[in-house]
Amino acid sequence: GGQVRTMKLLSVDPANYPDAPREGIRRILESETGIKMPQSSPIDTSRIEWIRMGTTVATNALLERKGERMALVVTKGFKDVLFIGNQARPKLFDLEIVCPEVLYEEVVEVDE
Repeated sequence: GGQVRTMKLLSVDPANYPDAPREGIRRILESETGIKMPQSSPIDTSRIEWIRMGTTVATNALLERKGERMALVVTKGFKDVLFIGNQARPKLFDLEIVCPEVLYEEVVEVDE
């Protein structure tokens, strides 16, 4: 039993809330219980059975090249898999193939 609720908030919106995941939980609990939960107060989690949550903060930071330098760690022997990809090419016979820039600085191969 229980109810599934969904909500979408901006991942970063400091003018309206300090932390999006906490704010989403707070808003849903207020809506479900009818009990006001001020942003400055701790959230009563006793009514929560489970939470599934996703954010775009890390993905956006990666794609926008914001944040720390990165390395890709892969199983030994698979260093070139992302570079090779699936070989899909919009212009099959183009002799000057332009590959997109990789998101990592270095590939590190490790034994499993």
